[in-house]
Amino acid sequence: MADRLQDDSDGGILQEVAQGIEYAMDHCISRYGGLVWSIAQRYVQDHSSAEDVVQETFTDLWKSAKRYDPAIATECTFIGMLARRRAIDFARKESRRPQLEPLPEGESLHHASVEPSAAVSCESEDVRAALKELPQETQQIFSLHFDEGMTHPEIAKKTGLPLGTVKTRLRRGLIEVRDRLRRLDGGQPFTSATS
Repeated sequence: MADRLQDDSDGGILQEVAQGIEYAMDHCISRYGGLVWSIAQRYVQDHSSAEDVVQETFTDLWKSAKRYDPAIATECTFIGMLARRRAIDFARKESRRPQLEPLPEGESLHHASVEPSAAVSCESEDVRAALKELPQETQQIFSLHFDEGMTHPEIAKKTGLPLGTVKTRLRRGLIEVRDRLRRLDGGQPFTSATS
């Protein structure tokens, strides 16, 4: 029977894997799984990572079985060298990863102040009133940006204004609205050298 696997003493498992004989890979795993596992554990301490190394080794072995030459090494040596390379590569890759410290328990996390800002605590009527006090051109840009969802370049194209002017008017308008809302809330207005 052509699909019959050779006896363990014959070696030849990798040749059968290379030929794609049914169950050859299963036979290879059952015969050399212990060897690959022991090599993986020698280089990789984490159990789950060692399992990954074993899986990668047998996947690589399945792909590279055609490279095996019985005149150069025994199957055991070939598989052992492949497993060792996979384990070393994995360990090196892991050593290059940044070491992350676990987060502290939830109770010990410092929470930021939960007091609402002027923008959050103000009423929508206050926002509308502050917007109406902006120059008409700025109100139009606000409407196109916030109500219609247009981008800065789209607003520039629609209004014929330079892109820089659109961005400046939006920024200055936002600062002005924020200052008006702060004054309503009793806070100090924001002052900026650019406004």
